Amino acid sequence: MKKLLIIATLVAGAADMKADESVFQASLTPDIAIHSKTTQINGLALSIWGENPQQALSLGFVNGSTGNSLGLSWGLVNYADNYTGVAWGAVNISRQSFSGWQDGLVNFSQGSFTGFQSGWINVAQEYHGLQLGLVNYAESLRGVQIGFINIARNNPWFTEFPDKLATGFPFMNWSF
Repeated sequence: MKKLLIIATLVAGAADMKADESVFQASLTPDIAIHSKTTQINGLALSIWGENPQQALSLGFVNGSTGNSLGLSWGLVNYADNYTGVAWGAVNISRQSFSGWQDGLVNFSQGSFTGFQSGWINVAQEYHGLQLGLVNYAESLRGVQIGFINIARNNPWFTEFPDKLATGFPFMNWSF
């Protein structure tokens, strides 16, 4: 009975998929893959280098998420346009927006970031949350930075204390 219920659930889920969606992707490169790089992946993506819009667990050396994606990306390099979830890798890059947690040696966000960055070097354009690392940098900070070097470009030098600490400060910096 339990097996029948599992099979019925899988069949019902697969029947609900659109033609441009899949529950599984395997790829060597974005152009050498089971599905095209425009196919939405709703499940599991295994890649040497993969790039798809996705709501998935992505495991690979290079995981690329295009469009509005969410899930968990675990690889050496993770990059995304708009991503909600967790990115664990040596290098994590978000181009437009990221909500969640980036953990790696280098974390870089070109657009808005809301959540938690932990790594050796954390860089963000517009940051809301906590940065924890050796070097933390934000063009615009609404939150806390903890690390050896902390730079928040939108902070003046001590003139708005206690709401904002300083443009650069060792060990801790903040802006509220």
